[in-house]
Amino acid sequence: MINYHILVSGVVQGVGFRWSTYQLAKQLGLTGFVKNLPNGQVYIEAQGPSKNMHQLVRALKDGSIAPYARIEHYEVTPANLSDYANFSISTDW
Repeated sequence: MINYHILVSGVVQGVGFRWSTYQLAKQLGLTGFVKNLPNGQVYIEAQGPSKNMHQLVRALKDGSIAPYARIEHYEVTPANLSDYANFSISTDW
């Protein structure tokens, strides 16, 4: 099990990016959350098996996570494991 904090910038709000991230994370059996930030970026905290987490990052890298998003930059930071029950879309800023 690994945990990543991921910050994504580009055209990632208002284009279904959070929903697509949520769908992929659920499909991969990951836990955590995705949320919009006030500065236009999207923040993801996700954890799960190493292989599945690498699939999430690969989808960010190749741009296949959301068809209308344009990811210009993403930053992946390893973090400590957390106690998430599931994966969710957060509406908090």
